[in-house]
Amino acid sequence: MATVEHCLYCFETLVAYFERRKPLSLDEIQESYEEYIKELEGAASSDKTDSLEKRIPALRRVADSNDSGSSTSSPASGSSMSLSTETAATSTDSLPDTEPPITESPLFVTWNTVDPESDDTSLRGCIGTFEAQELDEGLSSYAITSAIHDTRFNPMTQRELPSLEVAVTLLTNFEDCDDEMDWEIGKHGIRISFTDRGRRFGATYLPDVAAEQGWTKEETLVSLMRKANWGGRRDKWQSVGLNVVRYQGKKKSLRYPEYKRWRDWVDQKSEEEV
Repeated sequence: MATVEHCLYCFETLVAYFERRKPLSLDEIQESYEEYIKELEGAASSDKTDSLEKRIPALRRVADSNDSGSSTSSPASGSSMSLSTETAATSTDSLPDTEPPITESPLFVTWNTVDPESDDTSLRGCIGTFEAQELDEGLSSYAITSAIHDTRFNPMTQRELPSLEVAVTLLTNFEDCDDEMDWEIGKHGIRISFTDRGRRFGATYLPDVAAEQGWTKEETLVSLMRKANWGGRRDKWQSVGLNVVRYQGKKKSLRYPEYKRWRDWVDQKSEEEV
């Protein structure tokens, strides 16, 4: 599936484009992000230990004061259960992801603008490919293409960076549909193609689009036909023979402040090494 590192790479590519510098490679980002997370987990573990050290003396005093009480109520036992639960949760959260890394895939890069007051997002650019791409090259290429060359929007500017969210979708499980309704909202993306009056049309929606818009399948298909610039009558859409391919998408999203925190950490590490 898409990862945080893939999203960081898209931001890194776009920021480097604006700053006219060479971006870090995907491999470099994956290596640095692993170290970054370890430091964060170490700091969190240290903070939790400090907190427990402050609480344990108080818990012991409570336990001592109840030593002569009924054996049916044991604060010491209760506190021990609490500590075990926290430890178990921590160890579970830190288990490595066993899913093998994806090195190439069809992909889409989506840029959204985040409203600072409502936290709602608005589409700012989305372009991708159904041809499998080496992720290092594909993500960097489509991060720029979707930000600068999506003809539905003006080219993105550097001042927009703080308001941006990026979403990376890696596409999988392509299947020909038995008919135009042979897919599930929220699970499948769909790619349509058809011919009308000698002209060919085609367009796609990623798996999250129909669900986010609250569309029915019919509304999704008609909207997708309009996206493909079909100008026929809405009530005649079924008279056009649609070829529909369904697919699934492994998506991950990240906002600029998260990228900036990681990037500041990278810069600080570089300064320390000098």
